[in-house]
Amino acid sequence: MAIKEDVLEQIVEGYLLHKGYFVQHNVKFRPSKNHPDFISNQDSNHSDIDVVGYHPTERGHKKVLAVSCKSWQGGFDPSAQLSAILDNKKRGGRDAWRMYRELTSPKWSEAFLKAIKNATSEGRFTYVTAVTFMKGDAAGKARWENHPPFKQALLGNPIQIITLREMVNEILEKLPKTLAPTEVGRMLQLFRAAKIITATD
Repeated sequence: MAIKEDVLEQIVEGYLLHKGYFVQHNVKFRPSKNHPDFISNQDSNHSDIDVVGYHPTERGHKKVLAVSCKSWQGGFDPSAQLSAILDNKKRGGRDAWRMYRELTSPKWSEAFLKAIKNATSEGRFTYVTAVTFMKGDAAGKARWENHPPFKQALLGNPIQIITLREMVNEILEKLPKTLAPTEVGRMLQLFRAAKIITATD
């Protein structure tokens, strides 16, 4: 399998394709230069939505999935990340909120929503944080998914955390006996045939 993108992004792509979504990678966005809060030396570089999935027959918020991938080998702790944002802490040498600009900065939220609309012609979607694994408990997950300022930034669209394990297991459950239609599916078929993984891993 050719490594063209982040591996987690490839798993996300395979997961969405197996669910019937069309997929687009790296949808760019940045604040408008006409925005009153635009700062040239901070806002001129694009950010991007890692993966956008569009389903031709789904309705409502499931029709479009906008996925932000956090392929951190140490895992994703939603409570710790939220606390870092709220307390203006630094992560990796930069302000924690900058890793989630579309959720924390109105000018970036506006640009994000516009990018989704331009890519899919839809205003309703689900914002997905895809992670290698989640640290913490269900309360931390719920806190992230229901944080009022995040929901406000996304105009009420739902937020979901999904783990690598959840995606892989769902792909495995739907794999055909014949050759899978995606590279990720074929890789997982080989892993299952070699008894490296099972559908309940």
